[in-house]
Amino acid sequence: MTGGRVLILAGTGMLSEVAEVLAREGWHVVLPSRRYSPIAVPETRPGVAALRALRPPGHVRQATGGSTDRQGRAIWVEASWDRPRELARKAEAALGGPADLLVAWVHDQYRRSVMGAIEKLLTEDAPVVEVRAVESGGLLVEPEPLLVTHPTQLVLLGTASENDPGRSLAHGEIAGGVMAAVRRAIEGHPTSLHQVGLTRPLVR
Repeated sequence: MTGGRVLILAGTGMLSEVAEVLAREGWHVVLPSRRYSPIAVPETRPGVAALRALRPPGHVRQATGGSTDRQGRAIWVEASWDRPRELARKAEAALGGPADLLVAWVHDQYRRSVMGAIEKLLTEDAPVVEVRAVESGGLLVEPEPLLVTHPTQLVLLGTASENDPGRSLAHGEIAGGVMAAVRRAIEGHPTSLHQVGLTRPLVR
């Protein structure tokens, strides 16, 4: 599955690398978040960026790019987790049709309400990549998928890097782990758990 519609729910810029890769590969990417974060997808034709800059205030910002086969793009939608129904409405308009993939990294406080509101935006068999984090100083019991009718790749983020247990996970390590789960989702793998980093610091 390539070149479909994907909804990415994450804080501003937190999964920008994942959005960039998918847009380059021809996906129509929609990113609801509170603040705008540019996605570094190159323009396909000279002058496109200049033409977009002339559009009226309030226009949905978007970056265009893609593979040689199909053009992809990433669209930002201004939305807040504490208004899940409004978020879902704006995301639906930007998607232009049911989403073929969901990637979600939503704070636990809003997780159920936001994902419950956007479930109706997914195709019946859309895979889900759900990112959860272990709180500092504690362990998270193995999480269960929230959208149980969709095959889900659960990504559990630890509190320390596997490469250097003395530091937190780097942004690139997180993006790499999430992207690996996205690949499994796209390939149609069944629900599974992926741990990125250490769940607690090593005892020296």
